[in-house]
Amino acid sequence: MKKLLKYLTDGYMKETVLAPLFKCAEAVLELFVPLVVADIIDTGIGNGDKSYVMLMCAVLAGLGALGLAFSVTAQFFAAKAAAGFSKTVGNALFRHIQKLSYSDIDEMGTSTLITRMTSDLNQVQTGVNMTLRLLLRSPFIVFGAMIMAFTIDVSSALIFAAAIPVLAAVVMGIMLAGMPLYGKVRGGLDRLLGRTRGNLNGARVIRAFCIEDRETEAFTRENDTLTHFQRTAGRIAALMNPITFALINIAMILLIWTGAVRVDAGLLTQGQVVALYNYMSQILVELIKLAGLIITITKAAACGKRIQTALDSGSGMHGGSEKNGISDSPYSVEFRSVGFRYRGAAENSLTGIDFKAEKGSVVGIIGGTGSGKSTLINLIPRFYDASEGEIYIDGRSIKEYDIGALRGKIGVVPQKAVLFSGTLRENMRWRDDSAADEDILRAVETAQAKDIIDKKEKGLDCRVEQGGTNFSGGQRQRLTIARALVGSPEILILDDSSSALDFATDAALRKALRSLSGMTVFIVSQRTSSIMHADRIIVLDDGRAVGIGTHDELLKSCDVYREIYDSQFKKEGGESA
Repeated sequence: MKKLLKYLTDGYMKETVLAPLFKCAEAVLELFVPLVVADIIDTGIGNGDKSYVMLMCAVLAGLGALGLAFSVTAQFFAAKAAAGFSKTVGNALFRHIQKLSYSDIDEMGTSTLITRMTSDLNQVQTGVNMTLRLLLRSPFIVFGAMIMAFTIDVSSALIFAAAIPVLAAVVMGIMLAGMPLYGKVRGGLDRLLGRTRGNLNGARVIRAFCIEDRETEAFTRENDTLTHFQRTAGRIAALMNPITFALINIAMILLIWTGAVRVDAGLLTQGQVVALYNYMSQILVELIKLAGLIITITKAAACGKRIQTALDSGSGMHGGSEKNGISDSPYSVEFRSVGFRYRGAAENSLTGIDFKAEKGSVVGIIGGTGSGKSTLINLIPRFYDASEGEIYIDGRSIKEYDIGALRGKIGVVPQKAVLFSGTLRENMRWRDDSAADEDILRAVETAQAKDIIDKKEKGLDCRVEQGGTNFSGGQRQRLTIARALVGSPEILILDDSSSALDFATDAALRKALRSLSGMTVFIVSQRTSSIMHADRIIVLDDGRAVGIGTHDELLKSCDVYREIYDSQFKKEGGESA
């Protein structure tokens, strides 16, 4: 949490100072109120002087109005600082998330990041707001009231001196007991959100297998665990008010008894006893506020720690300074003894991958499920960093490139075709926000998606729902391919991105891609028909390249490729059709 405070002091130092300053000014005025009341009782009422009473009442009204002005001003500065702090931290966290590698995101989990960006950040904002308003004011009133009590009567004020340390110990003990529990509450919320997100994403599958009851039971277990932590934390927090009330009331009883004895002895006036009682009441009110503040700070500290953990996370993937990578190398992409292992995995997902892709060539990648196809192509734009070996683009190690410049050279179409809410034109301009409609339509035509645009009444201005749910699977795939083609990337990666296309559309797409001069294309597919005409085919099996060559060469030399091919094409007369 301490590291996060730099976002507060760097941009909102003035507000951070002025908010508690005005609150303390209000507190000073409040401390004078019991003295004025005592003066009204002893001097005004005691002497029957109505004009003096009216004058002192006007003074009380003036103190109240000035205090209100100070309070409103303090609230303004506190709210401005807290909201600005939340905005700055949110921006920093989102920027950091954008820089995380796939490994980092896999390790932390999407639901956890969402919780920290929303619920945790809101809790921290509330904590900062209340801290600026009350953290100095409440202790100031407590100790100020005790000092003022000593100026009235030392013997009576000793009750204050005895009560305040006991109350402080109670508040501190409850805070220390509650802080770990609030951390567990946030963790339980993460797990519950993760299960909810998984169920919403897989709603069709859950219903297809009729396991709604089982998932409901699992959700109930997670919810019961979260409720248990919340109840435990709530019980501890609930002890704050009754214990502080009990201690303060005991102190008040002692104060009234002591005051009565001393008034009877002529050592105190009635107005002074009322002032002492008012100071004790002020302490009670402020300790109740302080108790609530401690609970809020405890929650905010737990949430702030989680946000800071997210900001500190990351594999340290750093880019170089190379921007263009212009070289005379004939190869667009080279893998030299590349291996990769996912975090926490016992074995490599890729081992000893060596190949060279010439500029303008088409490279097919095929293999069984889990053979490492997607992992391999995810290494090219550095979504993951290779654990072993080196990868080169245009003759330079990809680690020498600025990450933005590296990914600017590459167009990627992932397995899951995702469109974003907005217009089609906005989606198509993700790679190049200045792309003209002519360039977009050219990419759309190459991706065999022109009929989609033609059928829409508003053309490129038609709306896209979140996730592209108003388009079919095949339409989304073609549109995401078009999006990757806008801006003419040097390298195009298609990660099984034509699985929802019929064979005729798939063949037309491959033919159109071959007509693009100078672009190196990687096609990952389960279909041999999609990659059989590639200039080079890489066959993966259990993370190793068991064959590299053309279709005809692999049919003769690679058993794995031949098995895949034969499983998809019937044999007639002893020859593959």
